[in-house]
Amino acid sequence: MTLVVSVPLNTMLADLDETLRALLKRELERHGFDGVEVAFDAPAREWSGQLSAPTVNLFLYDLRESQDARPVEWKHIRGQNGSSRDVRPPMIMECSYAVTAWTQAVEDEHRLLSQVLAVLFAFPQLPEDILQGRLAAMTATHTISGKVGAAKSDGKADFWSAVGGQYKASLDYVAQLACEAGTVSERGQEVRTQSMTTQLKDGPASTILELHRFGGTIADGEGAPVANAWITIPSLGLWTASKADGRFIFDRVAPGEHELVARTVAGDEISATAKIPGSRIDLVVGEKAKAKRK
Repeated sequence: MTLVVSVPLNTMLADLDETLRALLKRELERHGFDGVEVAFDAPAREWSGQLSAPTVNLFLYDLRESQDARPVEWKHIRGQNGSSRDVRPPMIMECSYAVTAWTQAVEDEHRLLSQVLAVLFAFPQLPEDILQGRLAAMTATHTISGKVGAAKSDGKADFWSAVGGQYKASLDYVAQLACEAGTVSERGQEVRTQSMTTQLKDGPASTILELHRFGGTIADGEGAPVANAWITIPSLGLWTASKADGRFIFDRVAPGEHELVARTVAGDEISATAKIPGSRIDLVVGEKAKAKRK
């Protein structure tokens, strides 16, 4: 089994900004709000003092993983000739915006903010025909949702003090996006060693780091599996314990030859040399203690 990590190009936040800009301008113009600008700057006093047209500001103030929509199961895809691959699930991110309206008159500001609220509430899922950049391809596997939500904290006054702006009425809008892991576990007909290669996409060779998942079994002289035995790689400071079926696994092992030392609850001990990457090692402890390569 080989685990390949290839970090994909990700522009989801910039694409989300442009999608919200296109959506708001389209829907506002339908109701006579022509010439309204959409900005994403921090609404500080210096910024607001330079405005020359009615403006809707969406300031991205918080990013966090969604606790309600966290996928945990890898997606299993079966191929030909007995091969298969598992795809790591994406991380679902909540992108929180503080939404404000800026006009000369307070009455116009409230009208504009009311219409923005109606637009954002009308689309619990962002329409596919308005998606910008890479978001359009993302909808093939994950919808992009948005909701007018509660603030992450009650301190609105503290928020405005932090950005250096004057206090204004604001909406909190939360969009959910999927951040792909770019991780695929490829399986052949027999599992031996799992390798993980991390590399920045289109990066130089120096950005590549290869680590491996390595394992084997431990049994007694009669062939029965040995549970709860300690297996260590002293040179790397790694240790693990065997399961009920005698199997053990080490994660993130660097390439090379490493000495393994196994010790059972009964006090039997055996050592062996593991070549990484390579085949698994089956350990036998007791009077006939030995190590076998598969």
